[in-house]
Amino acid sequence: MAQGALDGLRLIEMGQLIAGPFCGQLMADHGAEVIKIEPPGIGDAMRNWGQGIPLWFSVVARNKKSITLNLREKEGQAIARQLVAKADFLLENFRPGTLERWNLGWDELHALNEALIMIRVSGYGQTGPYSSRAGYGGIGEAMGGMRYVAGEPDRPPSRAGLSIGDSLAATYACLGALMALEHRHKTGKGQVVDSAIYEAVLAMMESTVPEYTVTGHIRERTGSILPKIAPSNVYPTSDGSVLVAGNQDSVWKRMATMMGMPELGDDPRYNSHVARGERQAELDQLIGEWTSQLTSKQVLDLCEEHGVPAGNIYRAPEMLEDPHFAAREAIVALPHPRHENFRMQNVAPKLSETPGEIEWVGPELGQHNEEIYGALLGMDSAQRSDLEQRGII
Repeated sequence: MAQGALDGLRLIEMGQLIAGPFCGQLMADHGAEVIKIEPPGIGDAMRNWGQGIPLWFSVVARNKKSITLNLREKEGQAIARQLVAKADFLLENFRPGTLERWNLGWDELHALNEALIMIRVSGYGQTGPYSSRAGYGGIGEAMGGMRYVAGEPDRPPSRAGLSIGDSLAATYACLGALMALEHRHKTGKGQVVDSAIYEAVLAMMESTVPEYTVTGHIRERTGSILPKIAPSNVYPTSDGSVLVAGNQDSVWKRMATMMGMPELGDDPRYNSHVARGERQAELDQLIGEWTSQLTSKQVLDLCEEHGVPAGNIYRAPEMLEDPHFAAREAIVALPHPRHENFRMQNVAPKLSETPGEIEWVGPELGQHNEEIYGALLGMDSAQRSDLEQRGII
């Protein structure tokens, strides 16, 4: 495996599903040794999630090592403390208070390893009146404000079709962990990274809060457009549709020329951001009438020629066929123990000197027990066998 930027750092991953494990995936992608703890005989529930055949675990657990450990038992908790003593990070996304009940809270672990960085992902954060509530990504999206503005104005709030709230919280958790690592470089001491799903969503909500507090305006659902940002929409073509964004003044001038209507570039009805925003529906209709006479390829070719941002709306098949995706290796093929033609998204972002790499897909349950319990913690085969028979590992 190519040496990643986080090579030499060890992370112990607890928890399951997405909000914690996606943070672990990001760090494993860039070289951290991620040891994933899973319940014996059961494993992470994500192993059974997916559209039809469960494949998601193979992505979110890539590059990780799997060990089985019963954290509900005192012996299991004692083994977890041995692992934490040798770790740089502990990542968990249990409901707040769970680790404390298992004697694995911050105070106990910090006393054991003062350099430890504890990454905690939860629905509402570690403090506050809602902290003990169960919190899934969808709830965080709702309370953080995203769900209210998603969808068509004449329908109930929608969702993006992906677990955005969980993934955002995990991404912010990763960002916080790297900030804490820089602080540790200066002081030698770790700290707690507290990433709440609803706050991660809230952080993405642009100026919705001051729009209300200053002007009383509440953003509503607007479907495929952003109000007053024009033109930027999905437009019909003779064989489908394309997304075109010509909402900057200079881009709009080029777009007007592209459409054979250069006079519209300087027309006071359209020549400024504010003016176009006031006539958004009118402008979208005008553009749609023009695009509908052309194929998608013709529109895209013209946009490229005139420097107007545009693109098709891709699904997996189009991504796999696109030469740009191929040139940047945005999607990679990997060997899988059960599935042929297994492909997944590559490491992001790309680093020039330490790019990171995907070496293996999500591991089998307990695949690395011997390596971690034997080589790292020094347990002999008799000890491991005894713990296994008693359901501790």
